[in-house]
Amino acid sequence: MKVLALLCLGISLFDVVYSLPSLPFFNSEEGSKNEFLHSSPYSPEDLLEVRKSLNLSWTPDPDEFLSVPELITKYGYPVEEHFTTTSDGYILRMHRIPATKPGVTPNNHVVFLMHGVLMSSSDWIILGPQKALAYYLADQGFDVWMGNARGNTQSKNHTHLKPYQRKFWKFSWHEIATRDLPAMIDYTLKVTKKKALFHIGHSQGTTTFYVMCSELPKYNKKIIAHVSLAPIAYMKNAFSPLLRLVSKLLVVPKTLLNLFGIDEIMAHSSLMQMLGDNFCAVGERTEFLCRDFLFLVTGFDHAEFNDTMLPVFLAHTPAGASTRQLYHYAQLFNSGKFRQYDYFPFNSLHYGPLHPINPPSYNLKKVKAPVYLFYSNNDWLSHPKDVKTLCKKLGNCKAQTLVAENRFNHLDYVWGNNAKQRIYSEVKDEVLEQSMKEWNLKNSLLTDEFDDDEEEEVYEEDYDEDYSDDEE
Repeated sequence: MKVLALLCLGISLFDVVYSLPSLPFFNSEEGSKNEFLHSSPYSPEDLLEVRKSLNLSWTPDPDEFLSVPELITKYGYPVEEHFTTTSDGYILRMHRIPATKPGVTPNNHVVFLMHGVLMSSSDWIILGPQKALAYYLADQGFDVWMGNARGNTQSKNHTHLKPYQRKFWKFSWHEIATRDLPAMIDYTLKVTKKKALFHIGHSQGTTTFYVMCSELPKYNKKIIAHVSLAPIAYMKNAFSPLLRLVSKLLVVPKTLLNLFGIDEIMAHSSLMQMLGDNFCAVGERTEFLCRDFLFLVTGFDHAEFNDTMLPVFLAHTPAGASTRQLYHYAQLFNSGKFRQYDYFPFNSLHYGPLHPINPPSYNLKKVKAPVYLFYSNNDWLSHPKDVKTLCKKLGNCKAQTLVAENRFNHLDYVWGNNAKQRIYSEVKDEVLEQSMKEWNLKNSLLTDEFDDDEEEEVYEEDYDEDYSDDEE
């Protein structure tokens, strides 16, 4: 019965989110040309009228109403906001914590953080200076950049398309990997005047990295090392009941959503923030539903989850995504392969006559940048067996690290109370610092005559374009 109640809550939230345009407190799509480019969180005044009309009491956390730059500034860190445009016109917002905080010695290296699905740059800072990864790296002297994928709250703008147009949402994480991530990395390297950077991804942020380096091998040489937190590529053994349910019914919801023109899922809204304040706060009878609904997807771990932070989490997350991003993950689960988006029965139109039934697989042997995988036994989306398969397929899997805490789940890598002690310190000591030494040594030995084009040819050779992902 409890599982049924959680499913009903999820369906209700889904229905409510998509009724938002008819509600008076919804931000209308009509407005200035750059309304999404310079959007800001809802203020207490925006929600007060709604709460009064529903006779709800509330004691909000101030962090609910602060933007990413405001949160970073609040805690005494320097911050910059940057924008870059992809080759297909999406305008992406990035947040930077430069290594200029008083008392911090810069180490002359850049770290780029990429969020998971339905998340944004806010998730790297939401826990505050004592626990969040972005602050921890900034305190270690890194120049920290946080990306935002097309379509989320922070990057909901385009040079000529609007979010209410269906064409705006015709992308999966393949486009995020082959267009967004390269654009943000190139921009970051240009601004910082570096040849390469560290890349840390969580969940979808790991998926997009593998795709980028396999589809665009030249980007391998722009990465000093990559850290995967909760790696997602193969999903054959994923345990999440909700993922399994959606995957088995994939055709039906996909057809219905397309019929009703629902191309965006779980967009950030004032109603979601209101629900977080009034139904998910500590002490509310419905608090367990909010928390356990998340656990039903990611794995249960009450010890690492700070219940008092739930309203703040829901004020910033979910940040929205294209429904195709979720379809694409469901396809990975169903096939057990790491493949491109399935347009069946039109795959031959997208991928050529060699792929009439199934889309082509990603050739992970082309991922030559050093990859470090961090995974856990209680992650219901990133199963240890699938992580081991991924490591075998990658062209340069340096290490697989199992988190010592057995209850650690998929969200604990960014929201966990003890993620700093369990994960971040090891990432810094065992991966970043060691990789910095190796990178500095490598560059000290390079000559001025080094040919970039020649190195790229090494990445490209010996791999057939029609790669097969069949088990060996």
